[in-house]
This record gives sequence, structure tokens and C-alpha cells, in this order.
Amino acid sequence: MFKRFGMTRLALFALGFGSASLLDLHPQATEAGGARGDTTDLTQTLSGLEAESYRAWQSKDAKFWATFLSEKFVSWGSSGRVDKAAASREWSGTDCKIVSYRISNPQVTRLTLQAAVITHKTTVGGFCGGSRLPTATWTATAYVLEGTRWKAVFRAGSAIIDPAKLPKGPLDTPQLGRRVSHDANTEAMLAREQALWDAWKDKDAKRLDALVPAEIQFIDIFGTHIGTRAATLSAWSGQGCKVKSFELADARATMFTPDFGILTLYATVDGSCFGQPVIPVWTSSFYVRRGDTWIWSFGINIPAHAGSI
Repeated sequence: MFKRFGMTRLALFALGFGSASLLDLHPQATEAGGARGDTTDLTQTLSGLEAESYRAWQSKDAKFWATFLSEKFVSWGSSGRVDKAAASREWSGTDCKIVSYRISNPQVTRLTLQAAVITHKTTVGGFCGGSRLPTATWTATAYVLEGTRWKAVFRAGSAIIDPAKLPKGPLDTPQLGRRVSHDANTEAMLAREQALWDAWKDKDAKRLDALVPAEIQFIDIFGTHIGTRAATLSAWSGQGCKVKSFELADARATMFTPDFGILTLYATVDGSCFGQPVIPVWTSSFYVRRGDTWIWSFGINIPAHAGSI
């Protein structure tokens, strides 16, 4: 499930925001645009909503997030999951000074008629909380159509970094409780997730091929965006990793529609990739129900350590 890894204490702005001065996105946004399944219209609609959110971040518009974010919003903060209230506080922008940003290379995957994910590269110049933001990040935002309006249900970003240049040192990771029981949707998604990680550990391209749909995207912990199914499967079944075992803990499925949910969990691996120890990660996997089966359809991993925002 990873392309490459390294030990790091880098400061990530893990929720994926900078602010705006230049946008390579379509600025027009409509409420229910793209609802019929036209990917071109949907890309324009979601790109417009992304642009609105970055403008709100830049102008410190705290009220914007009340209607932009779904009540079920979920993502990752410095020590675990964050909800709508926590995300809104982070993105009020009171302690940020943004000099510039540029959004480019948007790509939309239609997950269901009511759910989609948009990814894009963001180049930022600025500071939040006294810390410089990562220069470039790959960001993913999931949207769900609630009534006539597309609302953000998830956002996370992975800073683009070169693992070979990362400083080595002890990793400060949060302490998590290990959940023993789950609801039915979490159990079903976690079983599929386990199968994917098993196939990745075994470098089994055939098993991986049977577990994913025709159109997928993936973002790894070093900000590598993989935009096609073939490239994703090639990365996951490559020879760079030697994995003895892994643990998927604190799994939770957040349901947004009957056929779309996001599985969030904490993953640890006993092994190495490209000669470096595999670090713990926050994993977010998007699942779509087809009949009685949940299908992995998108994923993003970010380093799980304190100070990641």
C-alpha cells in the first residue's frame, strides 16, 4: 500500500490547506452541477468549490466552513481524527500568513452519483502557527451531494518530499487504544483493507488486480500522486519493500451515503521499503458498495506523528 517510506519529523500541514493568489482551477461553482455523472462538469464544479475554500482560508472567513463542510466530516490532525468542529477551528486562519499559492493538475474520480474525490497539487508560500508550510502538497478532498449542494466530507494532504533527504531520528507517535469490536460496515471494509495490505506485503499483483476497480487514484506519504490504475498496481506490487508483518488498528468507517464510506485507521509495519524503516501512517481509504461487497476506490496515507498539522 506504500510506494516508498522513510523516517521523518517533517512538519506536515496534514489537512491540505494553504491559501490563494494563483489558481489553475475552473472558478465557476454550482450547487448541484455534475449531479448527473458528467465528469467534465463535475471537475468544473468541484474545482470551483476548492477555489472558494482556499479564498475563505486566505480571508480568515470562519463562517464559510459551517456550510462547506458536512456534519459528518472526518480527517486527520496532529494526534488522530478530527471532525467538522476541529477542522473549522484549524481553517479559520487566525494564525496563518499566506504569501502565495498555486493549485494545479486537478483530477476527479466519480465514486458514485452522490460522491466524488478531487485531487490537486498545491504550491504554497506562507506560515501557520509560526511554522513554514510545506512548499508543495498533493491534496485530496471528498465531496458528497447533500440535497442540492456538494459538501466536503474529507480533506487531507501529503507534502511532496524526497525521502532520501529526510533526517533520521526517533519518531514521536501518538498512543492509540486498539478497538476490539466494530460496526458491520467497519468490519466489512476492514476485511477488504486487510486483503489489500496482505497482497501488498506479498507483492501479489494478481490479487491486487482483483481487489480494485477500473478507475482509481492514490497519494502516498511522500506526496506522490498516482493517477491511474496501472501505475498504482505497479507501485504496490513492486520489489522495493520487504515486509514481515503489519497491523491495522483503530479502524472506523464513516458512512456518508448507503453506498459510500471512508475507512480511517492507524497502520504500523514491521519491515522496510527502499532500505528505510516503514513509518506509522494515518490511512484513509474510500469504499463504494457494489451489491454486497465494499470496493476500495481511493486512498491517501500521511505520516502519523505529533505536530503533523
